[in-house]
Amino acid sequence: MALLPIICYPDPRLHKIAKPVKEFDDRLKKIVADMAHTMYEAPGVGLAATQVDIHERIIVIDVSDSRAELKVLINPEVIWQSEEVKSWREGCLSVPDYFDEVERPDKVRIKAYDENGDDFELEAEGLLSVCILHEMDHLVGKVFVDYLSPLKRMRIKGKMKKREKISGK
Repeated sequence: MALLPIICYPDPRLHKIAKPVKEFDDRLKKIVADMAHTMYEAPGVGLAATQVDIHERIIVIDVSDSRAELKVLINPEVIWQSEEVKSWREGCLSVPDYFDEVERPDKVRIKAYDENGDDFELEAEGLLSVCILHEMDHLVGKVFVDYLSPLKRMRIKGKMKKREKISGK
């Protein structure tokens, strides 16, 4: 398993729209394994392929305390979401060390495929729901800071650019 470099905001590659996965092969399984390894090492609870400069509809998630309940979502689609929304303090591996409140539906049902090409439905609430929707946003070129005010986005962008200069990345 390889550790993949995570793209940081405001890199324009984070705004690319991911293409559907068409082949469920060994290449896909390697991407999934590398993404899971990267997410766990970061450490994070979710990672979309867009964040590692792979522009395909692939997500890995594990919100468990044990870090032993990996969920793989290939070509995920929301088929239902609750009207009730909740505010969650979100962070993102592509926006390190920054957290802010984002409102999202409290419950969601999605359909997706696993890395073997088997389809399934998943109903989620709470942190899992937030994580799924957050990662699905990445697949359509949206970062959680896009939900914040223009002033907050500008401040974050400035901090991230300063951080990039200091780190030399």
